[in-house]
Order: sequence, then structure tokens, then C-alpha cells
Amino acid sequence: MEQDENNEDAELAAAIMKRHFRPSLIRTEAWEGYEFADMEIKITESTDCYGAVLWPSAMVLCHFLDTHRDQYNLTDTSVIELGAGTGLVTIVTSLLGAKVTSTDLPDVLGNLRHNVKRNTRGRCRHEPLVTELSWGRRLDELFPRDACRFDYIVAADVVYAHPYLQELMDTFLHLSSDHTVILWAMRFRLDPENSFVDAFEKHFVLEELYDLPSLRIKLYRAQKRRA
Repeated sequence: MEQDENNEDAELAAAIMKRHFRPSLIRTEAWEGYEFADMEIKITESTDCYGAVLWPSAMVLCHFLDTHRDQYNLTDTSVIELGAGTGLVTIVTSLLGAKVTSTDLPDVLGNLRHNVKRNTRGRCRHEPLVTELSWGRRLDELFPRDACRFDYIVAADVVYAHPYLQELMDTFLHLSSDHTVILWAMRFRLDPENSFVDAFEKHFVLEELYDLPSLRIKLYRAQKRRA
């Protein structure tokens, strides 16, 4: 049984990582290539900013959405991404037909907008919106509950050893209605990740969709617990 699980993990991890390719020729602009939603996606990273590097959790989430289109039909749904980083998840959800609000900190937005615009212009049903969001701040002002109702919240690798875990939790809670589905991929590194999952489960019903020990990544689906 353990051998079968190891084989499944290895096969799935290999299928996910095969989505990534590098250009065959040296070009003036450095970029990394990905294949999702039947499209070639070019992502530029910003090495001077931690939040503008693409982590494997984003690929795991994109692979899941791309291979579960019947179960998770994003066409015309309202999606918000937290900690969008380089924009891969925003781009893929947009290519799959969603109306996407892509958020991150101010120092990430320039590179994020560049990647999103380059890969979605003329390709999507809905032009994605890229906007600033500092977790836990001005939530009522920027995303009033009566006007901003999201079908999905997506997030990849937003939980790690940073001092804003409570603010992240507050943001998840504010943006979630009873019907909002959260799809969240996380790489486990240190104890704060485990502690956050425990705290998260007090507010949300959590279901594990993928467990990839070889990548130390899990993918979760969650919905707010009803009072």
C-alpha cells in the first residue's frame, strides 16, 4: 500500500513538473515557460523581491484546476487570488474563463501586472484585475461584503514563516461567504504551517485534495463553517 502511494505521488509530481519548460534559445529577456489551459505561458520572475518568485505550489494548484475542469468549471465565476506573486494562478484561472481579481503587496504589482497582461490579453473572456491588498488592512473599504462576493478564493504558498498569519486568517474570513470555495496549495516547511492549518480548521471545513510528500506540498479545499 505504501509503495502504491509512493508511486502515485511520484507520477503526479512528475506530471505537474512537466508543465514547466525553459526557452531553447538564450533571449534578451529571461522567462520561464509553463503549459496550462492549452496555452503556453511565459512568466518573468523578479529576483530582488521574495514575493515575485514562482514556487511549485502554484504549479500544483494550476495542474489541479486544469485537470478538473468538469468538477471546477470556472467559466464566468468570480475568483480572487491572495498573494498572486508572479501571476501564474491568476493567468490560468483567467484562461479557464473566470473573472479574476489578482492581489498582492505594492512592491510585487509591477511584475505581476506585466505577466498577467502579457499572457491574458486577447485570450480571456474577462480581463483580470490586478490590485493591491495588504492582508487584514482596509478590507471593508476595498472589498465590502455586500458588493464583493467571490465564488472562489485561490492561494498558493501564502503560509510560511512570516509575521502576518493572523492577518491572512482575517482576510480569508472576510472574503468568504457561506458558498465561497477556497483552493489553497501549501508547502510545508516549519511548524508555523502546521499551526496555521490547525487554526484554519476552527473556522473552515478542510478537505485534502492532493498530498505530495516528494514536493512537501498539500492542496486543500475549504469552506467556511456555518454557525
